[in-house]
Amino acid sequence: MLAAERRDHLLDLLARRGKIVAKEVAAELRISEDSVRRDLRDLASEGLCQRVYGGALPVSPAVVDYGARQSVAPDGKRKVAAVAAGLVRPGGTVILDGGTTALAVAHALPRDLACTVITHSPPIAVALLDHPQAEVFMLGGRLFKHSAVACGAAAVEAAQNVSADLFLLGVTGVHPEAGLTTGDAEDAAMKRALAARAADTYVLASSEKIGTASRFRVLPWEDITGLITDRAPHDPVIEQLAENGVDVLRTE
Repeated sequence: MLAAERRDHLLDLLARRGKIVAKEVAAELRISEDSVRRDLRDLASEGLCQRVYGGALPVSPAVVDYGARQSVAPDGKRKVAAVAAGLVRPGGTVILDGGTTALAVAHALPRDLACTVITHSPPIAVALLDHPQAEVFMLGGRLFKHSAVACGAAAVEAAQNVSADLFLLGVTGVHPEAGLTTGDAEDAAMKRALAARAADTYVLASSEKIGTASRFRVLPWEDITGLITDRAPHDPVIEQLAENGVDVLRTE
């Protein structure tokens, strides 16, 4: 099999199976694992897969820049945001993560809702300017332009001085094995710091993120309260997550 044919075969396997195990593919094609790993490195360098130990997973489409992400699955994000906004109680305190789904949550909050919103995202703070009853606290630090959020040591330190009832967490990848992932190490650290300051953490996961992975792990499944998604309940990944004990909140 030529290199180009192997490449197409690997991409087809990734689409059909949702993952590639290098050892299994090498046995199927009767080639060395080194050859498979080399092919996966090439595909990963082109952004076509996410390499993990032993193979590869589908890459998340949510790793593109902030402006481009606003046009990715807007209907799904609105559905997820509507459910997430319903978790914010009058008088409660919510930490709202950055990203386009979290921005949709800010827009979905009732304008007359009296609550406290803690965020490290300037766009979310601006979106809440027309919510007169919402008290907004900004956490500062180095601006990570990809997701329009503050991160770094100063932001993590600021996060350690807040407390909340709820954290609405945005990620770029949701996978039963790879867990909850994002594309930047400092962003992942900030998300962990925020999750540690909330009583409950719910993951905002529109369908394009389900079954995909990014480079850096955010949290293990046991550290979250639930997952909010518009993915169909009989989707294999959603079924596996539910079997693993993850509380899945479905949109209408």
